[in-house]
Amino acid sequence: MRYRRAVEKLRILASACDMERALPGQDPLLLEAYAFGEVLEGPDELETVEVVLVLGLPPSKVIWESTPRQAMWLEDILRLNKGGYSYWWRSHQDSVTNHRIRQPVRFWSREDGPDEGVLQALTERRFGDLPRLEIPPEVQREQVAGELTAALARLRGVRDSYWDQRWRRAHRGFGRYPENELWEAVEGYLDLYDASQADPGNASGRG
Repeated sequence: MRYRRAVEKLRILASACDMERALPGQDPLLLEAYAFGEVLEGPDELETVEVVLVLGLPPSKVIWESTPRQAMWLEDILRLNKGGYSYWWRSHQDSVTNHRIRQPVRFWSREDGPDEGVLQALTERRFGDLPRLEIPPEVQREQVAGELTAALARLRGVRDSYWDQRWRRAHRGFGRYPENELWEAVEGYLDLYDASQADPGNASGRG
């Protein structure tokens, strides 16, 4: 897609996040939205807009590469599955940044709504004005180690429950199947394992 269209999609997503915020009777689930990757670099063409959605869930419910069941309805509300986005979920108790999500920039929050300063800077390609988040390499190493432990526990849990009929029924719906849970568990663990073996300055992983 063209760069202008990518920034437009961030504006559309920010507006959709605001609509979710206005839904009556909803406990706060979606707290922040960040952009990262090529959209912060300004190429003329890019394949997808990479975004991170921060949820008001504990880390045990938002394992790397997982799709929290509590957030599945958000995919439809925010139209994330309609194409053009690559998206990841993070717990509000974890750092937004990790080995894959580098120097993200927040463009929406539940407290303040869309960040017009960020969106305008992107429109005008003023990338030096963007408030990017960073973490030191030593913090990233510790973070990867902790998330790797959690991902292994999830992988073991999925393996142990995979043929249990009650578990399989509970993990079917919203266009998903038990196979999705298994694939995400394997992918998340291997991605973090690879990152744990790499130099934090060079680890890129895969989302």
